Amino acid sequence: MSTQEAADKWGLPQQLVIALCFENQIDNVTLINNTWHIPYSAKKPLTSKSPDEHISVVTPVKPFLKWAGGKGQLLEEIANLYPFEKFSITKYCEPFVGGGAVLFDILNKYYLDEIFISDINQELINTYIVIRDSVEKLIYLLATMQNEFIPLDKDRRKKYYLEKREQFNNLIISESNSVCIEKAALMIFLNKTCFNGLYRVNKKGLFNVPMGSYKKPLICDEANLRAISKMLTNVSINCGDYRESQNFIDENTFVYFDPPYRPISSTSNFTSYSENAFDDCEQKKLAEYVQELDKLGAKIILSNSDPKNSNPDDDFFDVLYSSFNIKRVEAKRMINSKANARGLIKELLISNF
Repeated sequence: MSTQEAADKWGLPQQLVIALCFENQIDNVTLINNTWHIPYSAKKPLTSKSPDEHISVVTPVKPFLKWAGGKGQLLEEIANLYPFEKFSITKYCEPFVGGGAVLFDILNKYYLDEIFISDINQELINTYIVIRDSVEKLIYLLATMQNEFIPLDKDRRKKYYLEKREQFNNLIISESNSVCIEKAALMIFLNKTCFNGLYRVNKKGLFNVPMGSYKKPLICDEANLRAISKMLTNVSINCGDYRESQNFIDENTFVYFDPPYRPISSTSNFTSYSENAFDDCEQKKLAEYVQELDKLGAKIILSNSDPKNSNPDDDFFDVLYSSFNIKRVEAKRMINSKANARGLIKELLISNF
């Protein structure tokens, strides 16, 4: 049985079962294709340690940013499609990593030989690299900003926020491709304090989101950042076009694509990740790339919006991925200026297996 099945059977958190497998505390447990396999006859493990002491061996991580289009709410649906237990998968690739909800879920549950992530957003990738390579310096800067920001009243918070936003944009304007710890700290600070956690830039590529309203935002999550840093140790992190993943991908690779979604209406399109558009032409180019990887034998899942939310006759993705499996799942629209417009919609999960 899987770790989730064992967790349900024994009434334990799945992360605790994974930790107990890692510690060889469950009889005859085996690791096959990077997935723990537990005999149905295995007895519930007894231990004098607290659950927290076990789980600390493999500290679970969560996304360090709130990200428009993040897959937290669809994670269970996506995880149900993971190919790890059915195929020989040793590598994982995520060419539109964004906030990394799927990445971190996989890092929490599986042990893989190689992982490659990328995104076209330079500031986002800079932050991933800084967390991996310079987490203690990052934590120091974030803790400083948190201690300065939290005690301020609303007006002084706004002034502080605007100063940090200008500072962040000045670093963007400098167009330096070198890794910048200060820029990473500012990106996390702005994400934790801006309106709705939205990352949006103008046509010049500058961050332009106003301050949000939070009583005591957690700007510096030390434990999570340190745990992420450890898990990213051997992860290849690339800033660039999704096609740059091609040399990494082979028949032993699971690839998850979460591209900028196709707008479900003429009024729902806004640029939130970068100043670059991802129109229907780009969606078609991505589909061609996905089909190339399918021929290599890679296992692929792709998510996108369902055009049928607004037009029942719109078969754009049904035609584009006609040779793939298409599953429609419910999701809540989170980014909308009107709260009453944040309702349930359909999204697509497209796979080749």
